[in-house]
Amino acid sequence: MLELTNLHKTFAAGTPNEKKALKGLSLSLDAGDFVTVIGSNGAGKSTMFNAIAGTFITDEGKIVIDGEDMTFKPDTYRAKCIGRIFQDPMKGSAPSLSIEQNLAIPYSSTKKGIFHRAISKKDREYFREVLSKLDMGLEDRMNVPIGTLSGGQRQAVTLLMATILTPKILLLDEHTAALDPLTAEKVLAITKEIVETKKITTLMITHNIASAIELGNRTILLDDGKIVLDLKGDERKNLTVDSLLKMYREVKGKSFDNDRMLLS
Repeated sequence: MLELTNLHKTFAAGTPNEKKALKGLSLSLDAGDFVTVIGSNGAGKSTMFNAIAGTFITDEGKIVIDGEDMTFKPDTYRAKCIGRIFQDPMKGSAPSLSIEQNLAIPYSSTKKGIFHRAISKKDREYFREVLSKLDMGLEDRMNVPIGTLSGGQRQAVTLLMATILTPKILLLDEHTAALDPLTAEKVLAITKEIVETKKITTLMITHNIASAIELGNRTILLDDGKIVLDLKGDERKNLTVDSLLKMYREVKGKSFDNDRMLLS
């Protein structure tokens, strides 16, 4: 479903600020995999996501999604098969538009070829149906501007926008990090239900190691632009935070240095 082969990316090459963000990163995902992604700041997590989404073209390597070579395709083309949610609840939606208008953007643009401003009765009924599953009462507030919602409500709607028409790949870039713990837990539960129900191939960056080993079927740990741990199956089944950190020390010869993750 997703094949990343020998990805390299250097920013500001040849300058004092040169940063080698990806160093031969390779990853293969099967359809329906739910992979949690962890790593210290600067490890290359968001850079990997940006490479997949087409934010930039990698210096070397190959990106294939569902058999199609996307390596040199622009982000606008890739957006047809990739859903992405960012850490900031303000991203990914139009604050001045209503909830139903925001949902209509991805829904009608793909179904009809271009965005139609007119929302049909059938569309509106469907939006009510999917919103009701959030259990936030938003199905009765569809005409409210999305910018007036709380961070958790807005992130939940953004999640619906990214999956209302099932994408081939879903990228979750610390999408609960800006939320309070209770709201984050609810959004994660909604995420898990949507991903499992729709069987979406998913990559989720998280700063919470406990969540990383509880959610999904696979966990990868990035360090210095490469994947240094790839845990799945029986190896991941009995994994704990302590055992994961021990594996990291054995592989890298040093302790994990992200206090934010260790304290989560």
